[in-house]
Amino acid sequence: MSLRPTLETRQAVPTMEGAGVHLHRAFGFQDPSELDPFLLFDDFRNERPEDFMRGFPWHPHRGIETITYVLSGTVDHADSLGNTGSLGAGDIQWMTAGSGILHQEMPQGNAQGQMHGFQLWANLPSDLKMTAPRYQDVEAKEIPEIFEDDGTRVKVVVGSFWGKTGPVDGIAADPQYLDIYVPPGVKKTFPVDTYRRAFAYVFEGAGVFSDASAPTGVLLEKEVAGEEVNIRDMSGNRTLIRFGTGDEVTVQAGEEGIRFLLISGAPIQEPVAWHGPIVMNTQEELQKAFSELRNGTFIKPAH
Repeated sequence: MSLRPTLETRQAVPTMEGAGVHLHRAFGFQDPSELDPFLLFDDFRNERPEDFMRGFPWHPHRGIETITYVLSGTVDHADSLGNTGSLGAGDIQWMTAGSGILHQEMPQGNAQGQMHGFQLWANLPSDLKMTAPRYQDVEAKEIPEIFEDDGTRVKVVVGSFWGKTGPVDGIAADPQYLDIYVPPGVKKTFPVDTYRRAFAYVFEGAGVFSDASAPTGVLLEKEVAGEEVNIRDMSGNRTLIRFGTGDEVTVQAGEEGIRFLLISGAPIQEPVAWHGPIVMNTQEELQKAFSELRNGTFIKPAH
């Protein structure tokens, strides 16, 4: 087994999307080859309803798939196919935009007015850019969860892991999307397919992801023992960790434990022409998509 090196650790950046939703973006609208097949990852977490209630009104997508994972609050959605529904805490939705879809996503807070969820964009290969749009909505109770003797918990949102398979299927990027909690002081190793691009996103607690060239897990062992340790060596709230090649990832949890998403997918390695919510392979295809938006032919009839 070979440990994946940590190529980069960075904080998600505050930004605003939709009709005024405050969120943090871990990556997106920069180098699309960096985490191919993934294009964008947003963490929408707010304590104040005025920061998210205006939501994401009707807007188009083409050429991508999106996964929305809700931790608290709800997201009401509707689309040009006639689908409507509401995602609650722990629910997920995978939307294949394919040839084109118009939809809206309107967050609602929980009883305390809080909202928290994630949205990930995955690219579609050229032969599936114009596939028929579809939705997969999955309730929290359908997501398998693995409980380890050391207190580690893994929710298998998408893909297969440790003998469990998530309920979403037929995704072009063939992703693995895991929600992982490692308890305080525990060091844990997770397998990741060698041929996938992979990243972690920390959203609770803190820990150290060991680097193949310079393992830093010992720092956390010192902290657990009560010795002074440089907090900058730890990955905490809203931190993205981008990994190099290898077939496993090791993390040591800090004094509060750590919860993070571990996401990987098979790279597509195709040209990307991208503007806003539409991702194609060439500028000509991109221009055609926006032309169709203007002339009313963006939504294709069902075959």
